[in-house]
Amino acid sequence: MAKRTRERGFPAAPEPLPVPVVDNHTHLDHIAAVLPGTAPAGERGAWPPSAADHLDQAAAAGVDRVVQVGCDLPSARWTDTLVRQDARVLGAVAIHPNEATLHAGIDEVGPDGLTPEPEERHAVGLDDAVAEIADLAKGNDRIRAIGETGMDLFRTGPRGEQAQRDAFRAHIALAKELGLALQIHDRDAHAQVIEVLLADGAPERTVFHCYSGDAEMARVCAEHGWYLSFAGPVTFKANDHLRAALAVAPRELILLETDAPYLTPHPYRGQPNAPFAAAHTVRDMAAHLGEDLAVLCADISASSERVYGSW
Repeated sequence: MAKRTRERGFPAAPEPLPVPVVDNHTHLDHIAAVLPGTAPAGERGAWPPSAADHLDQAAAAGVDRVVQVGCDLPSARWTDTLVRQDARVLGAVAIHPNEATLHAGIDEVGPDGLTPEPEERHAVGLDDAVAEIADLAKGNDRIRAIGETGMDLFRTGPRGEQAQRDAFRAHIALAKELGLALQIHDRDAHAQVIEVLLADGAPERTVFHCYSGDAEMARVCAEHGWYLSFAGPVTFKANDHLRAALAVAPRELILLETDAPYLTPHPYRGQPNAPFAAAHTVRDMAAHLGEDLAVLCADISASSERVYGSW
């Protein structure tokens, strides 16, 4: 599917956080793809920024550790390399649900109306693609999660739904086999994702990446000890349901992410995202909860280490 270039530069640099936090879901290798060819006015340093540049800027804002997510084959391989080189980064690898349909040779048009555009990597069958993910995870102890996997019913039809379900189940089994956390992509598929988790048994540490459910679903997650990871959309004015979910979620199950370069927090929506901007999101979260920012940051940091271990 065609990539969109974002013409404006990055959000404003935030004040450093009082206690460091973790961005537990970011795509450092995707950021350059959404940037304009030349640096917008006011941007400093090399263009486009390197992964190390993004990590340095994040650390300056108080986001001192990240989980880099590789959810297609090239990105998973890139992630495997990066986490061996930079102590600030742990990894998650998987075949994204929208990648799973392409590896399965399914070309359905979903509710989004977009025609699938397979690339050369999708010539690898789905089973072989998941097998490579398994090999990467088994061969690198700095890969601490399987993800993002799950279901995305905005991007496919019934045949694609079945392929996504099959891939999701294979990833769940892999996470349990290796004792790794699971990061879930759930788009327009709340009931289906929960159904699979309950039927197959969720891994001990299961994270809903970019949590998009309401307060009722948050209570279901809490009942099962599943983590809710909040990204930029929790700051969007229209998303009262996300703030309601945040309010009822047990503090020990709350995580923070950017999903960079996507889902940039308000008021920077539409600009490219990067790990440093997690500092903007967590400030909004603290304000909504009426919580001391330092306390919330410390809680999120501790929860992140419970899920992924130490960096």
